[in-house]
Amino acid sequence: MAANPSREQVGGSRVLVVGDAMLDRYWFGAVDRISPEAPVPVVRVTREEERLGGAANVALNVKTLGAQATLLTVVGDDEPARKLRRLLEQQGVAALLGSDPQLYTIVKLRVIGRSQQLIRIDFENQPDHEVLAGMLAEFERVLPEHDAVLFSDYGKGGLTHIPHMVELARQLGKPVLIDPKGSDYSRYAGATVITPNRAELAQVIGTWSSEAQLHERVQALRAAHRLDALLLTRSEDGMSLFDVQGHLQVPAQAREVFDVTGAGDTVIATLAAMLGAGLSLREAMPIANRAGGIVVGKFGTASVGYEELFA
Repeated sequence: MAANPSREQVGGSRVLVVGDAMLDRYWFGAVDRISPEAPVPVVRVTREEERLGGAANVALNVKTLGAQATLLTVVGDDEPARKLRRLLEQQGVAALLGSDPQLYTIVKLRVIGRSQQLIRIDFENQPDHEVLAGMLAEFERVLPEHDAVLFSDYGKGGLTHIPHMVELARQLGKPVLIDPKGSDYSRYAGATVITPNRAELAQVIGTWSSEAQLHERVQALRAAHRLDALLLTRSEDGMSLFDVQGHLQVPAQAREVFDVTGAGDTVIATLAAMLGAGLSLREAMPIANRAGGIVVGKFGTASVGYEELFA
C-alpha cells in the first residue's frame, strides 16, 4: 500500500471537471399543521440555503480536498446561473461557464421539515440542441493545463460530445474518469475508469446472480469499450475495482450513514485528485472509499478536506 500523498502532491493536482452543473436549494422550516386545502403538511420556511450541485459539487469536492479544480459547463442566462457563478467564485473553483439563453439552469429544490426531506422540486428543461458543442474549443484550450479529466454525466443533455473529448484527453495522456448515466457505455469508450453504482451497472449488464457472473460480465464490458478499469461502488459492500490485473475489493468504511446524497461525487472527485497527483488507480481507490465513508455521515451534498481524509 502506497503512503498517503503529501498536501503538496495533492495541491499540485489539477482536475478539469466537465458536465451538468446544478444549484441545490434547501428550504428548511417548521411543520406545525396539515393544510386545510389538501392532506399535506404546511411548511413555514425559516431558513434557506444554496449549495453547488451536480458537476459543480464534484468540482467543489476536488477543491475541498486541496487540489485545483476547473469546471467546464453550460448554464442558462438566469438567476440560478448567476448564483452558481457566485458560489463557484466564493469556493475558489475556476469556472468556464458557457451561457445558453434557451437553457434553464438546473435547480433542485428540497423542502426540509422536522429534519426530513418532504419534497424535491426540479427545475430543468431538455435542450433541443447540443449545448456543449460551443465549449469544445475551450476544452481543447485548457486541457493541456490539467492532470486529469473528470466527466460528471447526469444525463441532462450536456455531454453528447463526450466521445470526442475523451479521445482528445487520452491523446494527451490524461487520465479520464467518468461518472456514467444511462445504458449505453459505448460513448465512454477509451476512458481510464468509469464509476457506476450497482443500479447503474445493472442497467448495462443486467442483474447478476453471483460474484463470478458479475466479474465475467464486467470484464467483457471493459474489453468491449477499451476501459482501463471499472470501479463499482456498492454502498454497504464497499467498492470493487475491475482492471487488467483482475479484481480488487475494499470493504465499506463502517460509520453511521446519515445521507448518501453526493457520495458518488466525493468518490470520483477524490479518485481524480489522486490520479492527478500521480497515484495509480489501485492506490487511489482505498482513499476514495474512505472519503465516501466520511461524506455519508454528513447532511446534503457535502465534501471532505485533506486533514479529515488523512487524519
